Amino acid sequence: MKRTSKFINEFKEFAMRGNIIDLAVGVIIGAAFGKVTTSLINDVIMPPLGKLLGDRDFKDQKVLLQKGIEEIKGPAGNVIHEKVPEIAIRYGLFINTILDFIIVAFVIFLVVKAVNKMKRKQEAAPDVIPEPTKEELLLTEIRDLLKEQQKPV
Repeated sequence: MKRTSKFINEFKEFAMRGNIIDLAVGVIIGAAFGKVTTSLINDVIMPPLGKLLGDRDFKDQKVLLQKGIEEIKGPAGNVIHEKVPEIAIRYGLFINTILDFIIVAFVIFLVVKAVNKMKRKQEAAPDVIPEPTKEELLLTEIRDLLKEQQKPV
């Protein structure tokens, strides 16, 4: 029983670390951002591009290598011809995916650039030296007076 509770406590400590929670938040936001990016590509960018290509849906663009054939059944329900899947190079979907990647990479670049800029500003900002207290000022005066007294005249 003690092994189990020790294991559970170790797991709680691991799971509640800041880095793990930050990672989980990042993954969730990343997944949502991926959906937004996919919608931007499929619903905003590609329709005008498809219109330019002659009123075609761009994601359906492909080079057909082998036409697919549906299954053909006879009157008795027996299969006369098996289904043959279509074989095609789907370059429209590939271009959609490339655009998704470029947009996500660009946004990540902008975020990293902004974070680095903020870090540089923090590093460049001089530390504020606090004003000396009354006691420190008094001790400094005493030190200076003692130095003057020790100088040969």
